[in-house]
Amino acid sequence: MIDLENLTIKKAREHLVKKDFSSVELTEAYRNVIEEKNSAIHAYLEVFDDSIEQAKYADSVIHTKGDDSPLLTGIPLAIKDNILIEGKTASCASKMLSSYRASYDANVIEKLKKENAIFLGRTNMDEFAMGASNEHSAFGGAKNPHDIERVPGGSSGGSAAAVAMNGALGALGSDTGGSVRQPASFCGVVGLKPTYGKVSRSGLIAMASSLDQIGTFGKTVEDTQVLFEAIAGYDPMDSTSLNTPYPKPHTLNPKVIGVPYHVLKEGVDEDVFKNFTDSVKKLEKAGYEIKEIELPYVKYSLPVYYIIMPAESSTNLARFDGVRYGLREEGGNLFEDYAETRGIGFGEEVRRRILAGTYVLSHGYYDAYYTKAKEVRGRIKKELEDVYASGIDVIATPTSPTPAFKIGEKTGSPIQMYLADIFTVPANIAGIPALSVPSGFAVRDRKELPLGIQFMAGYGEENVLFEVGKRFEICN
Repeated sequence: MIDLENLTIKKAREHLVKKDFSSVELTEAYRNVIEEKNSAIHAYLEVFDDSIEQAKYADSVIHTKGDDSPLLTGIPLAIKDNILIEGKTASCASKMLSSYRASYDANVIEKLKKENAIFLGRTNMDEFAMGASNEHSAFGGAKNPHDIERVPGGSSGGSAAAVAMNGALGALGSDTGGSVRQPASFCGVVGLKPTYGKVSRSGLIAMASSLDQIGTFGKTVEDTQVLFEAIAGYDPMDSTSLNTPYPKPHTLNPKVIGVPYHVLKEGVDEDVFKNFTDSVKKLEKAGYEIKEIELPYVKYSLPVYYIIMPAESSTNLARFDGVRYGLREEGGNLFEDYAETRGIGFGEEVRRRILAGTYVLSHGYYDAYYTKAKEVRGRIKKELEDVYASGIDVIATPTSPTPAFKIGEKTGSPIQMYLADIFTVPANIAGIPALSVPSGFAVRDRKELPLGIQFMAGYGEENVLFEVGKRFEICN
């Protein structure tokens, strides 16, 4: 019997090459777990029927090439429902796109197909990636495998839950303001948001184009690194994909970790704060120098995010009008067609963000809100650049101010829900990479709920994150 609990991509690779088990057997093992657990956890919206056929092909590649086959050959993965796979439904967990089938592969899917990876299915999410809890899925939210009365985080909660419940060996998600890292923290897995532009967004259904980035989930830092390296690279089909050399990391042996304690003074759960300070002490014992840093502009990250993100979202979602894409509801005239389609096709949270975005872009308010938010965004980015230039290798914070909260606990207060992103949004605003690594547990209702520590590095410095993350895994 395959030990899925302790299996990693590296270990699975070794077993597949040595023929301890086949990709078909491995894929069947994950499908059995999904069949057993998914009705309760609802991590998957759809399990692909052709995953066994994919595995058979992967086994033939391994049989022919052995250790020379691509690293991810035969590795079963879960894919978030907003990433296009040709011929498969990509609904963004929305009624608007419930019948939409992708006509082409996202760039990341093309890369994974060349690696002969196995696609187990598409995972649940907040509708159009708008949410921090997975409660805004039009098809019913995913649940946290550690306590099914609690949320898995959002918007990529389905992908995080799939890995946490041993329903996939790794997964892809998208991160606009923390949508990979926060669910990774809530579900006790590792989550990476890469540098903006390092992974193509071609074939990712857009939410907020200047913030979105495809990220990776794994059980270990090494697993997220393997997936990241497989999907990273320039893509001429994505205008935001960079075709210039990234700056070399200012150090390949990071030694100094900056901690902005001033941002932890309010709104952070007591257990989260204690776990974080204990984690910092472990890093200090591991040889890192800990420096307290000041980030005066970072406190404006959340309001900046909640101006820019709805503005870009309202623009991107204008295409879903009942004429060109997705659902169409008939009305008495063209305007009523449009109104009926969007009223029925979009859920409450999506409509809320469209309205907010339209407002901040409207005549008379554009300069007061959107222009000012862009200016402050530039200052936040400059502030972080200056910190890294001063000799700080990595900035550490908790990933989330609280453990996973109960389903329904925050749905009546959107502002409380938005505050869940307080530590994660700066990385998206600045376009820098960030990594969430499991750091311990908090006990609630006699159940251990995972906590995470977040590391943010300078632009293009994913390798620095991987180095610190791996060392933290050892000392934690």
